[in-house]
Amino acid sequence: MAHSSKIFCCFSFLFSTLSIIPLSHQLEQHPLDSLTPNEFIRVQAIVNQSHPTTTNDITFQYIGLNEPDKQALISWLQNHRTTPITAPPPRQAFVIARINHQTHELVVDLLYDNIVSDHIHHGFGYPLLTFEEQNGASQLVFNHAPFLAALNKRGLKVAEVICETFAIGWFGETKQNGRVVKVMCYYLDGTVNLYMRPIEAITVTVDLEAMKITHFRDRLVVPVPKAAGTDYRESEQKEPFGPELKGITVVQPDGPSFIIDGSRVRWANWDFHLSFDARVGPIVSLASIYDTEKQEFRRVMYRGFVSELFVPYMDLTEEWYYRTFFDAGEYGYGLCAVPLEPLRDCPANAVYMGAYVAAQNGMPIEMPNVFCIFERNAGDVMWRHTETMIPPDLITEVGLTGLLEVRGSKYTHKDQIDEEVYGTLLAENTLGAYHDHFITYHLDLDVDGESNSFVKSKLQTVKVTDQTSPRKSYWKVVSETAKTESDAKIKLGSDSAELLVVNPNKRTKMGNFVGYRLIPGSVASPLMTDDDYPQIRAAFTEYNVWVTPYNKSEKWAGGIYIDQSRGDDTLATWTSRNRRIENKDIVLWYTLGFHHVPYQEDFPLMPTISTGFELRPANFFEYNPVLKVKGPSNVRWPNCSVSSSGLK
Repeated sequence: MAHSSKIFCCFSFLFSTLSIIPLSHQLEQHPLDSLTPNEFIRVQAIVNQSHPTTTNDITFQYIGLNEPDKQALISWLQNHRTTPITAPPPRQAFVIARINHQTHELVVDLLYDNIVSDHIHHGFGYPLLTFEEQNGASQLVFNHAPFLAALNKRGLKVAEVICETFAIGWFGETKQNGRVVKVMCYYLDGTVNLYMRPIEAITVTVDLEAMKITHFRDRLVVPVPKAAGTDYRESEQKEPFGPELKGITVVQPDGPSFIIDGSRVRWANWDFHLSFDARVGPIVSLASIYDTEKQEFRRVMYRGFVSELFVPYMDLTEEWYYRTFFDAGEYGYGLCAVPLEPLRDCPANAVYMGAYVAAQNGMPIEMPNVFCIFERNAGDVMWRHTETMIPPDLITEVGLTGLLEVRGSKYTHKDQIDEEVYGTLLAENTLGAYHDHFITYHLDLDVDGESNSFVKSKLQTVKVTDQTSPRKSYWKVVSETAKTESDAKIKLGSDSAELLVVNPNKRTKMGNFVGYRLIPGSVASPLMTDDDYPQIRAAFTEYNVWVTPYNKSEKWAGGIYIDQSRGDDTLATWTSRNRRIENKDIVLWYTLGFHHVPYQEDFPLMPTISTGFELRPANFFEYNPVLKVKGPSNVRWPNCSVSSSGLK
């Protein structure tokens, strides 16, 4: 019996101090490869030479690949197959730097070692925060007398306090606040799970440019939650325990079926490029599938990545209302990666890949093992059918985890609560705030080419009003091709629908347009009002599906500058132009999400919540392509098996 297998790319996100460790030598460079350590060093030198540090204060907020022109890259890929000496598109870096307290956008040419453009941003919003300035801001409080007095008043030991920074958001101010953050602190003293022991009601505001405290307030004393029961380490758990689980081993005696060549990954009939970005993390590019009948690779997706993550908390207290996180644009989704651990994060048959990001001074920092790639049995068969209609023959054919943000509280039992507390009492003096998770994906699908259309096929109920059948109703498919961006905006959950990206210029032998369909995961819509300031900034979550014409500059759904942004440069504002999208090079934007009501099982460590989505062929092939997939030769398949599957 042939089982379907899947290839997985795992990626881990946590806040951590990153170390500089040499990475193994890369093979021939691809135009979409992440920047190398040498390239980071060259970028830093070029920028510093153009703005001498003797007269300029320079910090590098972001350095990443300046994606080549799409058509130039596709042309190069086509020519490179026949003429390998063809020069690739220009290799460039995109840099966001603070130079003398101004935000500069720079494009650096890595062939000629010069600056192609240097633009000063004068609009709203600021670039993502660096680890260095966040760490610097959080350390200021330990030399601030009012803060030390506040700890003393609570009977807390300074040595057991750890602090972190929070972006302040925007709440209708007409004047810009400057680059400031707020600092919140936690208490250890008996646990490593500091997030379960917040020190509440202290507000510290830090100016990042001057690196000094500009505001301090100690509003009231709230009990710090107890350490008991918060430590999640296995060594700290006490009896009684549940039954011990047996080990599971994945054995691939002939090695994995995938091949990694530099940043190129090949598995079965798939071929794609894998890279890394400090802001959005992993990027999958040039995903193509080999069609055995056509004897050619057919492109499915040009580029796909997580564009933004929006996590707003519903707590309106003074120290919490601004906690409306934009993980990619404020903090750097990729910057928050930590090394994956063998046999804990990834199975024994995994292969690991590392990446580099830039430090605040522009120098490269290695992030080892941020990817792991592995195969696993998906647990279901690719296809099967047992035929019993030809007696006497029997023919069998085969072929989101982490830690909650909790607020300290005076309450020790639910019955004491007689006010709105914006969350669930999880333990004594511990409230888990209600919040949302929205993940927006940028999916530049090129289904058999760049010219695509978006089709929404509604499943429409039809009543039988004549006597043609004993049935009273049936449903049919009513398809509509979106002509403009407004036509393509969809809120999922209200209607049954099939969502497809098709190539209207390519048909199967049966006359159907070739396509790929989106099979959504968990569906959630924002519950905040449209005029609420966090929702204005995150207007890209108002719809689950958007479609835009391809534009190289439109890749981050919340805009380039998220910190204190005002919603004037988001996916929602781009689509207000209502551009034509029929038979064009288009990008599909998909937002999945869920509303999180905390429960006691989420304390002190939240169990994993899984969700996702699928992109699945829809008339892309002439017939089921897995018929031609060959199973392992060293496995003896049974003649028959028991299965609940039937004729479909």
